[in-house]
Amino acid sequence: MSRTTMKIIEVDKLPSPLSLNFGALRSSTKRSGLVEALPQVTYVRPHVVVDGKKAASYAKVCGFSPAHGVPMLFLHTEAFPLAMMLFGSKRFPWPAMGIVHLANSATLHQRVHAGDVVRIEMQTGELFQHEKGQVFTLHARALRDGQLVWDSTWTLLRMGVKQPQGAPYVSALSDMPPLSRQADFYAESGIGRRYGLASGDINPIHLSAITAKFLGFRRAVAHGMWTKAKALSTLLPREDVAYASVQVEFKTPLFLPARASLWAVRDEHGADFEVRNARGDKPHLRGRVSY
Repeated sequence: MSRTTMKIIEVDKLPSPLSLNFGALRSSTKRSGLVEALPQVTYVRPHVVVDGKKAASYAKVCGFSPAHGVPMLFLHTEAFPLAMMLFGSKRFPWPAMGIVHLANSATLHQRVHAGDVVRIEMQTGELFQHEKGQVFTLHARALRDGQLVWDSTWTLLRMGVKQPQGAPYVSALSDMPPLSRQADFYAESGIGRRYGLASGDINPIHLSAITAKFLGFRRAVAHGMWTKAKALSTLLPREDVAYASVQVEFKTPLFLPARASLWAVRDEHGADFEVRNARGDKPHLRGRVSY
């Protein structure tokens, strides 16, 4: 399918996070047959002002210092509602419940400052086969005055799809060098609620043990993107950077509350790393960052 068939949907006013989550829940009635490709659609927020207070709240929850400025993953929170709009729409073939975040990559191409005006885009991507279902990708980016400042690829798994399409999904981070313990941190029971308020991602599995159990989890689970940001708050230089690129794969859930450990091997311009459990023998997340 050529890009000339791409449908552009402009979003001037976002639905509330609660409304987006209700849309995701309503999508549970979807029943799709064989899906050979995602519909070619791009959701666009044409005029987004980077809110300094919102960025500061996000930074505090994730462990960034004021010297970091607007964290490089903050723009993910501005693109996330567009993905939720897609999942709740008739265009998306599968129920939103049962989607697992497998991997996430993001690149900061230019510094982003509070008060900047950016255009946020989110576009459907490719399909890959997985033993547990259908892998699909979403591609997000932010432009300032027509110049690319940030982009990201979200790799997601829709569990239970019987005839997954595309090439086999292959891990990009299967070979890691020996890592050493760098830091320990505590993920409190309320961090899912705090991150949800800062990011707009109020999926019930993250909010409390009660709401998580309703959806089949024994306890609340930390947001994968919080865990990624928490690791970056330690691994990135202690001031804002003009360029950074980070790729992670999510391995096992971080059930709340929990103690976790950061393992890494660093060089002058980056690091290979894992977030592991307190004992250091089980990875929750694996990644590579350069700056």
